Amino acid sequence: MGGVKVTKEMFTLMERVDKLRAENIFLGGPSELFDMAGRMQLMLLVKEGLYPESKVLDIGCGCLRAGYWLIHFLNPSCYFGIEPNRTMLEAGIENILEPGLIGLKRPKFDGNADFDFSVFGERFDFFVARSIWTHASKIQIRAMLDGFVRHANRRATFLTSYVKPSLFRRSDYKGTDWVGRSHTSDVPGIVRHSLSWIRRECQVRQLLVEPIRQNAFNFGGQKWLRISTRSV
Repeated sequence: MGGVKVTKEMFTLMERVDKLRAENIFLGGPSELFDMAGRMQLMLLVKEGLYPESKVLDIGCGCLRAGYWLIHFLNPSCYFGIEPNRTMLEAGIENILEPGLIGLKRPKFDGNADFDFSVFGERFDFFVARSIWTHASKIQIRAMLDGFVRHANRRATFLTSYVKPSLFRRSDYKGTDWVGRSHTSDVPGIVRHSLSWIRRECQVRQLLVEPIRQNAFNFGGQKWLRISTRSV
């Protein structure tokens, strides 16, 4: 009798995630939280007004933890991801996404490490940076805020997560380098930025910032922030 050809669409999402973990691909967090973390980002975006026709820029999209759900939800040509770790991104494209999804949904990706949002020639309705400001320097955060100002559609929203300093943890990060795993490092790490500093940087750019209070969307010790233009 002929054998049955096993293809990746026969496996569940978490089975595909386990395959990447076995191949030592960095997943952006614990493998057991991969599904939940992606779903919760989609749920938060929908709560904030995401529609299938919205254009979304996923900053540091990794192996598509959130991208998997967003690509399915959004209309064709509405998902954009930036990820300089090409190994991580290609593993997600080849293993996490089902066959034919790229052709159907036509997401676009770029590998620049400079947080240059101009590479797509688009304006976006939502910018999302989950667990990016927890590794980025203040110089890099300023670049992201500048990119938001330049490439945001009217009434756009920037959702980002951060960890604030405390008396018992390391202080407000003053360094100039990315800290943690990346396309150039396998060393884990995390940084903290004060909300008062973030507010000042937003005020300089005529942006509003406010914490998202719903604890259901906060996990891993990180808190979500909503950044928007003053014209909203």
